[in-house]
Amino acid sequence: MEQKIAKHPALSCAAVFAICAFARLIEYFVIRTDETIISENFLHKIFGIIILACVLHLLHSSWQSIGFAKNNIVSGVGKGLLLGSGCFAIAYSIECLILYQINQSVSLSFYISGFSLNGETARHNDVLFLSLCLLFNMINVWMEEGVFRGLFIEILAKKRSFISAALLIAFLFGIWHWVMPLRDYMDGNASLANLLVMGIGYIVLAGIMSIKWSLLYQMTGTLWVGLGDHLFNNIVVTNLLHVISNGEADSLQIVRIMIGQVLSFFIVVLYYRKTDTAARQKQTPRDPQGTI
Repeated sequence: MEQKIAKHPALSCAAVFAICAFARLIEYFVIRTDETIISENFLHKIFGIIILACVLHLLHSSWQSIGFAKNNIVSGVGKGLLLGSGCFAIAYSIECLILYQINQSVSLSFYISGFSLNGETARHNDVLFLSLCLLFNMINVWMEEGVFRGLFIEILAKKRSFISAALLIAFLFGIWHWVMPLRDYMDGNASLANLLVMGIGYIVLAGIMSIKWSLLYQMTGTLWVGLGDHLFNNIVVTNLLHVISNGEADSLQIVRIMIGQVLSFFIVVLYYRKTDTAARQKQTPRDPQGTI
């Protein structure tokens, strides 16, 4: 099995993706855990972690080999949280300025949006729901970073360049997030045109995020920095810290997310180019005149 995976890396990644995506479709369309008081689809993420563990066993690999290093955990996650908080401080500020210009009112609110026992949308800010939000999103990012960045990069790197692997993974990660607008369309809450527009938007945005986290993995050799940035996006930006204007919450959330993610993407790309250039110059012998 190990030899087959090494011989067909792209096909192997596609197979793992298909298995995990099938479980994701089952939960989104059948179980619908996010439409219960739990308010989060996390079962397929646990399933994905189990699949990841099985594949690592088949490859005779360890969690450390795909980026879950035992050292620099706190500093790595901390750097990721710092990257996310810095970029989204700017994104939140721009969003608030735009909404204030439109409605002359804007405020920030801290709560978890979920479902109450009667099935209606509710706002939770107690310790229990905060703890569940943290737990479910830790499961979320552990699975996605472990599978998409850790496992897939290790498999694809055997026959592909890093950039080629990162682009393929970004495409798969974009398709992975297409399930959300697809469900809205299937439930009759969105038109076909909206499905296409939102679907393309999800693929592009998720792809940008995936490339950024792949670059962070390539530069640091661990998943911790990308995982920290991923956690900040999932916990704070999309779940906890909301912008209220004219009685409506998060009307420009997509603008906020786009600004924050694109800004952090360019920061990471520029830093990657700088470190990559410096590494090449260090490895390239030069004569005393400064020419190659």
